[in-house]
Amino acid sequence: MSRNKFPPKPRHDPDTGPIYLYGLHTVRAALDNPHRVKKTLLATPNALARLRETGEIGQLSVTETTPKELDRLLGTDAVHQGVALEVDPVSRFGLDDMHNPHLVVVLDQITDPHNVGAVLRTACAFGADAVVTTARHSPRETGVMAKAASGALDLMAVVEVRNLGDALQTLKDRGLLVLGFDSEAEAPLKPRTDAQPIAVVLGAEGKGLRQRTRELCDEMVRLDMPGPIKSLNVSNAAAIALFAATAGADQGR
Repeated sequence: MSRNKFPPKPRHDPDTGPIYLYGLHTVRAALDNPHRVKKTLLATPNALARLRETGEIGQLSVTETTPKELDRLLGTDAVHQGVALEVDPVSRFGLDDMHNPHLVVVLDQITDPHNVGAVLRTACAFGADAVVTTARHSPRETGVMAKAASGALDLMAVVEVRNLGDALQTLKDRGLLVLGFDSEAEAPLKPRTDAQPIAVVLGAEGKGLRQRTRELCDEMVRLDMPGPIKSLNVSNAAAIALFAATAGADQGR
């Protein structure tokens, strides 16, 4: 491990520039991921000590920095806790890499990195086997997404597909029940007590699932909201959907 001391680069563009993960929990998960390519660790002395308390740093170049320098690099809204890690994007998987999946979360053109990160965190918490996204109309990996995922980006299998319709058909052929969610669906979601593998399909707020996606779902259900607001942020909807979809599933496994 080498240590340098100089100010980091000027503020980068998260849409086109290098990928910086930030925050102690997020960076720790990336450091522990053997499949993640790590480049340079920027850390304050205090943050570096806290990282070392939780695990190894490895043979990684470390640049000592200050909170003000990290603010300049990442933006003042980034809750970096004194640490940022430059990385390559996490490895993506294909459908063939999943073996006997029991629970899959499918995202239909959800482009907000906060929402995608939060769904990854929820999927990880409920023990999902993978989150499926499309190669187009899905956000680039950024520090914002990783922070919202709270480490799940390096713990969850993220499957990237070119054609979502073909992917849904493949999941159906492999025995998964494809359950689509829409606030206007006729049937309410009910807790499932069988052990059939499930793919939970979620769409972006506002436009929801595309017509072709709806047609490929085995069932379309809604979250029954008794209050005046009938829809939720997609990450909150994912948590409720996964709870109801898995509440009795363990009994049948």
